[in-house]
Amino acid sequence: MLSTLRNAWKIPDLRKRMLFTLAMLFIFRLGANIPAPFIDKEFIKNLFNSGDGGVLELFNLMSGGAFKKFTIFALGVYPYITSSIIFQLLTIAIPSLERLAKEGEAGRKKIAQYTRYGTIVFAVIQALGYTLGLFRGALTNNTFLGKFTVILALTAGTAFLMWLGEQITDKGIGNGISLIIFAGIVTKIPSDIYTVGSLYLGGTISLIAAILFVILMVAIITGVVAIQEGQRRIPVQYAKRVVGRKMYGGQSTHIPLKVLMAGVIPVIFSSSILQFLPTLTMFWPNSGFANVVKEYFTIQGSVGVWVYCTLNFLLILGFTYFYTMIQFNPIEYSNNLKQYGGFIPGIRPGKPTSEFLSKVLNRITFIGAIALALIATIPLLINTKSGITISFSGTSLLIVVGVALETVKQIEAQMQMRHYKGFLK
Repeated sequence: MLSTLRNAWKIPDLRKRMLFTLAMLFIFRLGANIPAPFIDKEFIKNLFNSGDGGVLELFNLMSGGAFKKFTIFALGVYPYITSSIIFQLLTIAIPSLERLAKEGEAGRKKIAQYTRYGTIVFAVIQALGYTLGLFRGALTNNTFLGKFTVILALTAGTAFLMWLGEQITDKGIGNGISLIIFAGIVTKIPSDIYTVGSLYLGGTISLIAAILFVILMVAIITGVVAIQEGQRRIPVQYAKRVVGRKMYGGQSTHIPLKVLMAGVIPVIFSSSILQFLPTLTMFWPNSGFANVVKEYFTIQGSVGVWVYCTLNFLLILGFTYFYTMIQFNPIEYSNNLKQYGGFIPGIRPGKPTSEFLSKVLNRITFIGAIALALIATIPLLINTKSGITISFSGTSLLIVVGVALETVKQIEAQMQMRHYKGFLK
């Protein structure tokens, strides 16, 4: 691995991309420590320490601790994720957006522009909820100008993070938004290690419980790597054809159908959807509605923990299938095979091929979706019931490992283009 990094560093273009990505992530971490104006930090600290902040822990996790500090990046990239989910669903539901998505690069740019507008709208709504709702007691300047300044700062912070993520995607390595979430989670690892150590030394958890927790983390990492790397290889044979005086085709290859094409996107999407109701409670923090949501739709409630885990499981299943169908179209793939003289041995070209691909894809996606949902949900239950209330488990570990694998693959692809030996064997 060190040899690969050394070889990658020798390539000017790749070195530039790596440095650019690191610089953007450094700017993100720098902004995550710039406090929002007119906010009493002690009030927010007491709110989290009182136990009411449990509903907000996922927001704090994804923002890399910026939410708990209430910095200019307190909203994180959740408004962008929410906007992306909605427009991807609308692309299927609205014919005009579906046609736009099929227009190639120009259509995708237009949808990306709509997604940006949606991000600003959701950021404003979320900022209003925080400023005028749960955190209104933290305002040191309760005038209209003070409230407007806080809302503007939070919205601008999200807009800047969205731009930062797009810059990483275009000019760096990896998916920018995923890497921002990754960087936010990773920065909490030292504090989580300290938390587990303090719980053990304080007698809250036993040595066996701590060891079992570490084993669970290792098992999650192993499981994520296994389902991310697993694939079904479908053999493809190309018929020989003569064009002019030359003969083409005749070679054998395969279609690598991944067990989990969607990666960790379903986990991120599911987490975003499940935070919708808790976000609404920011407008009415001490109302009956907020108490009902906390009891029945969050992991803090005795009933809510089971409702939350069940919904999380089902949403991950649904989003895995949804995102897989977006990425791989069996009909289009079978038509391309037929056009270039390719066929699957024992399967007739055309409709039988697309049906066979759909059947295989549904089977392996089901396995991948179940595994992903279990890996995300079981640690959440164990974390809640065991008393080890740290953030770096379950969903967060899935995201970290998944994003790390995807980024390594992109570096590997860059290395293979230049005939270097890479990370993956």
